[in-house]
Amino acid sequence: MQIINLKRIIISLGIVLLILVGVLFFSLTQTFTGEVVKNSYTYTKAICNKTSYGWFCQDHTIICEENQTKSITPITGAIVKHPRNWTFSEENNFCDD
Repeated sequence: MQIINLKRIIISLGIVLLILVGVLFFSLTQTFTGEVVKNSYTYTKAICNKTSYGWFCQDHTIICEENQTKSITPITGAIVKHPRNWTFSEENNFCDD
């Protein structure tokens, strides 16, 4: 009976020790950057190119941070063709750079 209780105590202590080692490891590997939360936002916008066949417009994901463009990524398959006489006003200041 005492051997079974001793085994349970050893297993319980082992589990508690593993949990403590895991918590300690993860807390030591986390680093503080010192950066505050930045003004970051994402939106989509169609970017158009004129060709001899007409206007081709493709949607892009635009990521902005602190009013600067961080990335512009095309969205696959999000393309529209407009006729050659199609007009639009395009602004290239994506994030108020």
